[in-house]
Amino acid sequence: GEVAWNESHHCRLLAGLVPDQFQMCRRNLEVMHSIVQAARQTKSVCQKTFADMRWNCSSIQRAPSFGPDLLKGTRESAFVYALAAAAVTHSIAQACTSGELPLCSCGSVPSEVPGPDFRWGGCGDNLRYGLQLGAAFADSPLKSSKLGTQALKAVNLHNSAVGRQVLSDSLDTKCKCHGVSGSCSVKTCWKGLPNLDEIASDLKSKYLAAIKVIHRLIGTRKQLIPKEMDIRPVKEMDLVYLINSPDYCMPNLHLGSLGTQDRRCNKTSLGSDSCNLLCCGRGYNAYTEEVVERCHCKYHWCCYVVCKKCQRKVERYVCK
Repeated sequence: GEVAWNESHHCRLLAGLVPDQFQMCRRNLEVMHSIVQAARQTKSVCQKTFADMRWNCSSIQRAPSFGPDLLKGTRESAFVYALAAAAVTHSIAQACTSGELPLCSCGSVPSEVPGPDFRWGGCGDNLRYGLQLGAAFADSPLKSSKLGTQALKAVNLHNSAVGRQVLSDSLDTKCKCHGVSGSCSVKTCWKGLPNLDEIASDLKSKYLAAIKVIHRLIGTRKQLIPKEMDIRPVKEMDLVYLINSPDYCMPNLHLGSLGTQDRRCNKTSLGSDSCNLLCCGRGYNAYTEEVVERCHCKYHWCCYVVCKKCQRKVERYVCK
């Protein structure tokens, strides 16, 4: 629910905080709004990004009590940890810019020399502050002793770092034109972050190319190395996982799979949302649905549009 973050006892209302996060909450109350917002965004963006896949991110619904498939170091948990880490940094970085946080403001002016046609100005997203606070918040439960094996800890920390790195690499120059009647004789530019959907779609391709690893002693320290020896070594930017995922075709609560029965599929698609792939070969049922949409729109001078409403029937398909 909505909490006005003005008193430290509110920190108790957040389920699932580890002691370090609870302390951080009490010390940085004003940042908690951004953190809660980031958690919400992680859920909705994850579900949007995977809407066309057998795993549609449903196991994140009851976070912070994750489904079993997100607790063991699967490919899916790699994506979720990376996205959550990026989201919390993103949310804090933008809250600095919009003036919501007392302890930070715009990002510092970039060190690169501006081009001849623009100058640095505006208010850049404060990525540095976002990274600092975001990492402290997102990584503290991963360092706590309750988490499980050393390997799982290493994998989750690695994937969180990948999420922040993808976010950092996406910081881009954004500009605004000034000049007589909208001409672009002068541009003011700043460094800004794209929206989280873009980050999620980058992370989705990393999810598809994720590497299965083991945590092994190499020399004096433990490292994550590919389980199959013929795969290239793990890079900073690879998502990694420890165990294979359930196939998500059939319901299996013990494994955290909801199955794909009753999911809507696309009969004409060849991709992951096709009825064949999404329904795992079980087939599908068709039904018709009435949709009401705007139609026959006319533009009236000046300046409004009037539309009628039309009803049409659409065929929909759901997995058996």
